[in-house]
Amino acid sequence: MKTLRDIDIDNQTVFIRCDFNVPKDEFGNITDDRRIRAALQTIRYCIDHGAKVILGSHYERPKPSLFDPKFSLYDVYKRLDVLLKIKNHLHFDNSKCGEVVSPAVREIAANMEPGDVLLLENLRFDAGETTNDPRFAKKIADLVDVYINDAFGACHRKHASIDAITDYFDCEHRAAGFLLAKEVNFFSRVLNNPMRPFVAVVGGSKVSGKLEALTRLLDKVDKVIIGGGMAFTFLKAQGYEIGNSLVEEDLIDEAQRIMDKAHKQGVKFYLPVDVVVAPEFDENATTKFLPTQEIPAGWMGLDIGPASTRLFREALNDAQTIIWNGPMGVYEMDKFAKGSIKMSHYIAETHATTVVGGGDTADVAQRADDVDEMTFVSTGGGASLKLIEGEPLPGIDALTCPGEEA
Repeated sequence: MKTLRDIDIDNQTVFIRCDFNVPKDEFGNITDDRRIRAALQTIRYCIDHGAKVILGSHYERPKPSLFDPKFSLYDVYKRLDVLLKIKNHLHFDNSKCGEVVSPAVREIAANMEPGDVLLLENLRFDAGETTNDPRFAKKIADLVDVYINDAFGACHRKHASIDAITDYFDCEHRAAGFLLAKEVNFFSRVLNNPMRPFVAVVGGSKVSGKLEALTRLLDKVDKVIIGGGMAFTFLKAQGYEIGNSLVEEDLIDEAQRIMDKAHKQGVKFYLPVDVVVAPEFDENATTKFLPTQEIPAGWMGLDIGPASTRLFREALNDAQTIIWNGPMGVYEMDKFAKGSIKMSHYIAETHATTVVGGGDTADVAQRADDVDEMTFVSTGGGASLKLIEGEPLPGIDALTCPGEEA
């Protein structure tokens, strides 16, 4: 898999597939611009080499072929304008026609000067993006000479700007951007040659979404710490009463098999010993701190309790490598965020190499103000999980040339 430095981009027109799927508040303001900042190294490298740069990204899930300002990348364009500091050289199609490669875009692209940057509208405004339509891919490819994929967070999706588009570029004209290469190399190094003890902290709502990752991690780690809603499936497998807590009944046997495998392989397996419970899923609900054996019928666990956070902290004390994927509770509500925030603090305070999966986990680290203390914070939640699972990523496979290994 070639990287940006391995190909000639001098004075070329370059398409960079970015991941600008950034969180916004209810007023449309960007609340975390890490994904935009993470792409700047690749963008500036291309500008410095006299390239004309065209950027593309998706944002959430709009209805295709219909312009909706709620899903526009205009706010990203404004933030890029501030971050890139190339006044009068950053372009954006304001025609609002719902067509990504519009006549206006073609005109801007045809008149670009070296060092100019053009941001396309949300790629998912075109139905061909999510269906991996080669016709849509060709519309983008026809604008440029070189294709660069720097969207690690979207590499697990077989979409037109990730997969189909690579058919229009030979191995000398397609490559990985710096962010994508960094993500893949870091995860590969940590998973294949970790310093030990190696601890996996796994949370989130469901076992089903992380079953393969958990199974694979058991072959690599020394300890597993389980939190979040998924913990209740494991607790029920142990025979505990869990009230109305989230549980996947069809995966109880699978949860037991995972615990049995951990025991057989000598992997220490930690579950919460106490939880924060409430009678309903509500910020204003009455709460109690109870041992996991004492969850009342009709109540639900929504966060790990203080005894669990102390236990998990002890388990992390001797760690040399920590990989964290998934919050410890319903962190979106302040009342049930303490467990996740404390785990973030504890992981950040260790002397270990700390790898934070993207998505919700990165959001927790951001809220806890721990991002700068982590060794590496991924920009892709789903993609990082697929890497852990050992699953092929279409975006990486599409960049691999004959004779290379993804």
